[in-house]
Amino acid sequence: MIPPTDLPHLTIYSDGACNPNPGPGGWGAVLLAPDSDPVELSGRDPNTTNNRMELTAAIKALDSLTSPHKITLYTDSKYLKRGVTEWISVWERRNWKTIDNTDVLNQDLWVKLRSLLQKHEITWKWVKGHNDDKWNERADSLAGSAVVRQGLPLDDNNAIHIFTGVTYSVKTRTGGWGVLLRYRNSRKILTGKKDGTTGNRMHIQAAIEGLTAIKRPLPIHFYTVSSYLRDGATGWVRQWSMADWKTKEGKKVSHRDLWHMLADIQQHYRLNWHITSKKHPPCEMQEIKILAREKASSDEN
Repeated sequence: MIPPTDLPHLTIYSDGACNPNPGPGGWGAVLLAPDSDPVELSGRDPNTTNNRMELTAAIKALDSLTSPHKITLYTDSKYLKRGVTEWISVWERRNWKTIDNTDVLNQDLWVKLRSLLQKHEITWKWVKGHNDDKWNERADSLAGSAVVRQGLPLDDNNAIHIFTGVTYSVKTRTGGWGVLLRYRNSRKILTGKKDGTTGNRMHIQAAIEGLTAIKRPLPIHFYTVSSYLRDGATGWVRQWSMADWKTKEGKKVSHRDLWHMLADIQQHYRLNWHITSKKHPPCEMQEIKILAREKASSDEN
């Protein structure tokens, strides 16, 4: 039964992550109530899939509520949104079978979510991921940080290690980037500042600057907190270039100029990408983040 319309209002942002997929996963959610501080939730699963984490994030957020609410729930997962708004009723009528008469994947989670849908009045919204939406980015960060990571190869003396850090002010649209390159006992630090930019552009710019500075054809370990950068560099760039730099929706790829530069540069190196925790980053990441912040606040360009 649908709750009455005078229910308290709540906004939820949810996200899931898995690395690799399938593999260790994490989920995150941000609950925003009027005149209240944001409530953040997160958790992990050692063996899962990205879609299961997307579902789990929404379930955990809704299940944390002790009373019915009128909710606007934002997700960057089309699988979750379409599943809730288009498919779930059909699956239920077909006894949780698809149109091909196969079992619905993740049925256990869909059944649980279905029961929670009856307790609240929910409007589902899709938001583009990694597009500088503050609360979507926060949910993504919570999910990514929850993923159990394998040990980083920080002691690999046969490779160059590149650590990046960026900072960005939404108010001034000013960003700073920093790169620390380490090979055995040698270190090199680079920083820069950009006006009229975005946080995502700063991550790509840092990668370009770091790779451009390399003079020896050695294996590279690249460390970043940005899954947008890692996923773009390792998969999306190839897909975009084959599709004339258009997204699946037929829109122009954001930051094409920088992605094109990065694609040209990275093909010359053996790159291993590593996502680092924002809460417990390597000491080099902490150092370069501070330098990026200082550069962004300076008067120098």
